[in-house]
Amino acid sequence: MDKVLILEGSPRRGGNTQMLVDAVARGILRGGGKVERLRVSELKIAPCVGCGGCDKTGHCVVKDDMTRLYEKIVLSRRLILASPIYFYSLTAQLKAAVDRGQALWNRKYLQVEKGLWQEDPDRKGYLVAVAATKGPRVFEGSILTAKYFFDATGFAYGGELLVRGIDRRGEMASAHEELTRAEEFGVQCLC
Repeated sequence: MDKVLILEGSPRRGGNTQMLVDAVARGILRGGGKVERLRVSELKIAPCVGCGGCDKTGHCVVKDDMTRLYEKIVLSRRLILASPIYFYSLTAQLKAAVDRGQALWNRKYLQVEKGLWQEDPDRKGYLVAVAATKGPRVFEGSILTAKYFFDATGFAYGGELLVRGIDRRGEMASAHEELTRAEEFGVQCLC
């Protein structure tokens, strides 16, 4: 199995999202996979400027850490977006990377026009998210964003791991059922 690329959107080191991702990563390793984790808050990723520069080439004109991230995404068979929920959405750091996915959408579109694009239903993307509140709609915005990002970048949506009601710093460490569920989710991501 190829490695699973995990884009961690939390700006907080050692926070609840990171603990949940630790458990997902343990599951991936237990299932025989490999993991590459990138903390997007530690990368220099400017927001999309909407210039249209990628329309004809499929390559973004903004040169920053997203440039190397594009190729990691293109070469991935499994991709996980992981984020705490901020105002019913992904963090700004992760959302900047998602928005810059426009270049990959254009690259895909240009390949479709030339008859070069081949759908690969085995390429799958997943969402892992943690919310402080227990509201029934707290994840809707993030799920929709993740689904469209994955579709635009050539991934089938594989599903999500959503955890509600985890707020205090370090609280995830005592959420044993959720951590067990996260580890099983990691194993399932390989299927």
